[in-house]
Amino acid sequence: MTQPLDLPRTVGELRSSGHRFRTVKQELRENLLAKLRSGEPRFPGIVGYEDTVLPELERAILAGHDLVLLGERGQGKTRVIRGLVSLLDEWTPVIAGSELNEHPYEPITPASRRLALEAGDALPVDWLHRSKRYGEKLATPDTSVGDLIGDVDPIRVAQGRTLGDPETIHFGLVPRTNRGIFAVNELPDLAERIQVSLLNVLEERDIQVRGYQLRLPLDVLLVASANPEDYTNRGRIITPLKDRFGAEIRTHYPLDLELETDLIQQEAQLVAQVPGHVIEVLARFTRAVRESPAVDSRSGVSARFAIAAAETVAASALRRGGLLGDDKPVARVGDTVSVTSTLRGKVEFDSGEEGREIEILAHLLRTATADTFRSRLAGLDLSGFTDLVAEGAVIETGELAGADDILQQVGTVPGLAKVLERLGLGDAPSRGEAAAGIEFVLEGLHLTRRLSKDLTEDGRTVYGG
Repeated sequence: MTQPLDLPRTVGELRSSGHRFRTVKQELRENLLAKLRSGEPRFPGIVGYEDTVLPELERAILAGHDLVLLGERGQGKTRVIRGLVSLLDEWTPVIAGSELNEHPYEPITPASRRLALEAGDALPVDWLHRSKRYGEKLATPDTSVGDLIGDVDPIRVAQGRTLGDPETIHFGLVPRTNRGIFAVNELPDLAERIQVSLLNVLEERDIQVRGYQLRLPLDVLLVASANPEDYTNRGRIITPLKDRFGAEIRTHYPLDLELETDLIQQEAQLVAQVPGHVIEVLARFTRAVRESPAVDSRSGVSARFAIAAAETVAASALRRGGLLGDDKPVARVGDTVSVTSTLRGKVEFDSGEEGREIEILAHLLRTATADTFRSRLAGLDLSGFTDLVAEGAVIETGELAGADDILQQVGTVPGLAKVLERLGLGDAPSRGEAAAGIEFVLEGLHLTRRLSKDLTEDGRTVYGG
């Protein structure tokens, strides 16, 4: 990130510019207030938390609290934490060469204090972009105090410094994020003896290394994420550490179907067109899996499950397009079948369901498809499709059935235009979109027991007959 050329380069110039020192928490508070007053988005890209999580988060920031985000996997905890960076000033001054990003007005290490005293107003100033003021550590059992806080550097000791000299310390991730935001992901996985090292950071705002009390007043917002099962049931976060966090905020999965589909559409990297009704099937499927008694509710079903499902369905359509020479493939409801096998590893089933995982997912997918069919096409006259089959017609679809092949088999069907309109496929749908709409109707009629369906040995799907 290129620094603007007009920024002050010495502490004297900085004072003349009217710059004032603010702690990280004051900076976050004032910048958040400015966004609240202007009405601009505070956390762009966060879906479904506008009325629940974000108000609590904003209150914690305004209060100046360190905080813990509690939630099952795939609820966007890390995304929310990283979004805090947007509330920092775009550029902030630091003492040039400072290892701990010290503010020119507030040097904290002995070396920087000496330099500030000697240089006076000529003290050189550098500028740090907000993207460099964020530190993150995934808590793992092998994380050490040295990783987080620091350790004695034997090379500096060998150069003649004494062990009590702060300049012999190689600082860890937390001090190096001084004047920024530091996040510990999955805090319960951090060994209890390592959690102790964070106590002083959260309360006294200083650090201890190898028994040396270093009075370095760190300026940092500490944020952690945790799974509520670990946090409350297994008690793997030590009580003094829990007590030092000022706010505990619960995250959640999307509360309604619309938010679930919005999240999929925002996050999924789709390599082919996936119509809205197929996205809705996947959203309903995800919610059904979360609510299923066969699934371990304590581990949750990540939002990544729905996102990966949409990407898998799009990939299935792209594969069909590659095999059939279709450069504009459109996903169909039949493509959703592939997700039951490819995504079962993302779901933790109860121990009594071993061996039935795919069967359970397939049932939930059929239920989600039928619910979407009723929701989207309720009240429409679909007799044109049932009459077509009643007259002896057989319609073959399947993963490798081309759009033109399906349209040719069906021909002109009364009511098809209204179906495509209900599905949001427009007044002039492409041939792929029309085929997707037809297959959805056929599958929905089968699931509501108005049409027969057979699967052939070579993978084709036959409706009617």
